[in-house]
Amino acid sequence: MSANAKEAILAAAKQAAQSHGYNGLNFRDLAAAVGIKSASIYYHFPSKADLGSAVARRYWEDTAAELQAMLGGADSPLECLQRYPSIFRRSLESENRLCLCSFMAAEYEDLPSQVKSEVQAFATVNVVWLCKVLLASGLGEPAACEERANAIFAAVAGAHSWPAAAPISRCSTRSLRVIGRLGFCRRDFQRVGWIRLYPPTIVFCTL
Repeated sequence: MSANAKEAILAAAKQAAQSHGYNGLNFRDLAAAVGIKSASIYYHFPSKADLGSAVARRYWEDTAAELQAMLGGADSPLECLQRYPSIFRRSLESENRLCLCSFMAAEYEDLPSQVKSEVQAFATVNVVWLCKVLLASGLGEPAACEERANAIFAAVAGAHSWPAAAPISRCSTRSLRVIGRLGFCRRDFQRVGWIRLYPPTIVFCTL
């Protein structure tokens, strides 16, 4: 089976998982989408868990590369923070799909262990990057930045996982409040450029 076919399977599986989560990885449906026989998928992915972990691994590896490129191409750490939520926003702009690992995290307890490891790796990549950028921005000591990094990731990823249930503005305001409770104050948001005031609501403008 060619490498191109493997990449096509991963691409189709990514779309399925973004729309339906881990349970959306149906070999028969994926085979139809790619134009191959169902049995052919097993050549590279002997089980659904193998496919799910491969998709999640590719997703966090691509995200890590994108974050690194963002860090290298930005004029300042603050610009990196301003641009960070765009990684999640692009999924919504692509047929209202969700961040794959955020979606899988919602069904975390039911995932196979190897898929859980890759989903956790996605969270770790984001939190480590955020902590590094927060420190470089002068927004706190290491322990405080780590806590804030966890809060930012949890709130942004969490808001992203329920866009179909509420308007973006409601998700955005909810994220702002959650992060605020966990130690990221209003002044920090204004410094980073993450909020604009449109009375009477506060909008998390980067989502």
